[in-house]
Amino acid sequence: MDRTLTYADLDRLSGQFAAYLQQHTALKPGDRIAVQLPNILQYPVVIFGALRAGMVVVNTNPLYTPHEIKHQLNDSGAKALVVLANIAKNAAAIIKETSVEQVIVTELADLHSPLKRILLNFAVKHLKKMIPPYEFPQQIEFNKALALTNKPWQPVVQTPDDVAVLQYTGGTTGVAKGAMLTHRNLVANMAQLNERMKNVFRPTQELYVAPLPLYHIYSFTIHCTSAVALGNHSLLIPNPRDIPAFIKTLQGKPFTFFVGLNTLFNALMRNPEFLKLDFSNMRLTCSGGMALTAETTKHWLGVTKAPISEGYGLTETSPVVSNNPLESVQYGTVGLPLIDTNCKVIDDAGNTLPTGEAGELCVQGPQVMKGYWQRPDATAEVMDADGWFKTGDIAIIQADGYIKIVDRKKDMINVSGFKVFPNEVEDALSGHPDIVEVAVIGVPDGEGSETVKAFIVTANEQLTIEQVRKFAKETLTAYKVPHLIEFRKDLPKTNVGKILRRELRDQELAKAKQA
Repeated sequence: MDRTLTYADLDRLSGQFAAYLQQHTALKPGDRIAVQLPNILQYPVVIFGALRAGMVVVNTNPLYTPHEIKHQLNDSGAKALVVLANIAKNAAAIIKETSVEQVIVTELADLHSPLKRILLNFAVKHLKKMIPPYEFPQQIEFNKALALTNKPWQPVVQTPDDVAVLQYTGGTTGVAKGAMLTHRNLVANMAQLNERMKNVFRPTQELYVAPLPLYHIYSFTIHCTSAVALGNHSLLIPNPRDIPAFIKTLQGKPFTFFVGLNTLFNALMRNPEFLKLDFSNMRLTCSGGMALTAETTKHWLGVTKAPISEGYGLTETSPVVSNNPLESVQYGTVGLPLIDTNCKVIDDAGNTLPTGEAGELCVQGPQVMKGYWQRPDATAEVMDADGWFKTGDIAIIQADGYIKIVDRKKDMINVSGFKVFPNEVEDALSGHPDIVEVAVIGVPDGEGSETVKAFIVTANEQLTIEQVRKFAKETLTAYKVPHLIEFRKDLPKTNVGKILRRELRDQELAKAKQA
């Protein structure tokens, strides 16, 4: 909403928030504070304020249901919650069933000038009616909390191995778990990324477009650690699903660096107004979070003329493991491991495989998490005594050191003993000019094997199943060609925009049970 925070603003405001937490709440260093905010100016203020006060940040998805919020608050033992008024209703419904003692509520324009703040917040609440009713037993307005402080915050002694952030993830298995990311993890990954991109990221000169949610570790690391360390500027996009508003925000901005993922790139390129933007200042695109298809790469390069550096990481690795150096990008790979990062692939028995063979990727380095919060058994399943983390991804390490991700281990499809990786089929199908999005899963065939099924979003309602199969046969071996094809208006996605194959599998399983 056309308000910019300087680094002096961020220093002052986060210091005030840290002082509020220290002087006007019962929170102590090490206590957890949940933050449920979209990409608005209050997010970095709250994050840095909480860390300066010695708290552990629990990033919480604003789109969570009451059930999901309750699980995360109780699992983390959060004693405070910072929430945007627009989404506070869900948290208010369950707050009495949690350990939260203090709730800080903020409205969209709280960090704008006084007149603009009053006008914008009034419009959001009373004219657009975007704030459903809510009530918390112990709540305070964000700006009132900042105004309470009359003494400066007090620095807190912490060690590099103290937990800074609890980042919740489904991990490689099971229910959402809190990955314990330490100060060492986050600072190391920041330094690793900035070292890799030292010839690209110009200190104090870059304008990063930030459409991915800051509460997701991919965006958190790029915008809240890497960019901040270099004194660079991030342009926050609160709702990237509103493509017209997103594009309007970009108009006239001399952005140099774009952060995104495959589905977002496709959505933007389908809008004619995006194609009219001025990309003359753009130097690089960073892609992660899901596989980047060859067709998307080609179209994006044609539109923006900016190279794409595809990288790879996980919540448990803070998150960046590898990425493509700008001077030597290999499309179709996720690049080289970052400095001080070791990678290997193993077979099902845990044996290290030779170069060029596909196996489960394992990572060792200073960015690897401390473990899962209060889940030693789950931690032991994925980490060994030497700090090797099993990613759950099937990968090939090439002779030149570049890593190629084949697919998620659990997503592999078994077709009569043959391995089929969904990424390969999706990449092939996405080359069809009428296919907008595609997801591929394995469906049980009743005989102990699986059948390949493709879910397709198309821009051409006349496209037929036969035409899709014919196209697939041009590049795929017969057993990889989808036997089942279903057209859909959209596909289920995560908050970041990653397509949820798991949800599609669950839907198929439910249908099979009903049959």
